[in-house]
Amino acid sequence: MKGKTLLLLFLLVLLAGGYLAWKPIKAIYLSGVPENLEQPYLHIPTGATFEQVLDSLRTGGFLNNEDGFIWLADKMKYKRDDMRAGRFEITPGMTNRQLIQHLRAGKQAPVRVVLNIERLPENIAGKVARFIEADSLSLLQQFRDLETLGLVNCNPETIISLFIPNTYEMYWNTDAKGFMDRMARENKAFWSKNNRLDKAWDLRLTPQEVYTLASIVERETNVNSEKPTIAGVYLNRLKTGMLLQADPTSVFATRDFATRRVTEYHTTYDSPYNTYKYKGLPPGPISMASIASIDAVLNARNHDYLYFCAKPDDSGEHAFAQTYSGHLVNARRFQSWLKQRGY
Repeated sequence: MKGKTLLLLFLLVLLAGGYLAWKPIKAIYLSGVPENLEQPYLHIPTGATFEQVLDSLRTGGFLNNEDGFIWLADKMKYKRDDMRAGRFEITPGMTNRQLIQHLRAGKQAPVRVVLNIERLPENIAGKVARFIEADSLSLLQQFRDLETLGLVNCNPETIISLFIPNTYEMYWNTDAKGFMDRMARENKAFWSKNNRLDKAWDLRLTPQEVYTLASIVERETNVNSEKPTIAGVYLNRLKTGMLLQADPTSVFATRDFATRRVTEYHTTYDSPYNTYKYKGLPPGPISMASIASIDAVLNARNHDYLYFCAKPDDSGEHAFAQTYSGHLVNARRFQSWLKQRGY
């Protein structure tokens, strides 16, 4: 009888020990990330607490056993006052141990920041804020900060010239200053390629002035093949001291971006950006400019054209003229074509 009692006690102790051992075994090696994640990316904001990280893991459906994760996080000393921030790709089926190691020291999953042809600095800030942690307000503050502008060789009027349209890979937890630093490096790298700085000097223009002219070309045509010709027209006007009389600048001056026709209201509007009223280039770009437009200015076609007008067709291309009388012929053809189409 005594032997049976001892055996029973031994079995109870063994079962209790097994139960106690099962908790860490399950927490470390078995339970972890579900196999059927709805989305694999976890975003941990800068300055997040452990409780905030836990809440993100919970709401994102990344945990099979929350208690086990909390227990192991304590044992692995993952809990900190200031948790590591970033965007992390979580692999389905990860153990809690692998998950904690990944969040503590693993590689971040980068984001691809896509910069297209945005119109205004606030448009750029809003677009970028979709991709990185910095919000649009903090980005705009950087765009307008005089100390920052000095470091990137810009002013409030030329800040858009810092941004070269492209796709940039960076970390999600990039702040506004980090974004500006990256754009400054990318801008410097861009101008150091393909003899761009030398070509700008040959035109007697700064990179910011090239970009400004490129922004006008950008808004004049979507046809890349004719951009060097249009750039040549404006360079000819600059050389001869003519007014640029670029419709897109008068639209920018009035901020009447929805207009379909440039009228006297636009061309007579008093603004340094209105090249119908003021000679030379406007104070800064009227939008972002594509690489094609920038290179079109740097490699402008050498010709004698001073005028251009839309062709009387749907090609989106332009007819060019050396004289004003020749330009009027092209303009009348275009106006006649518009009337035939009921415009």
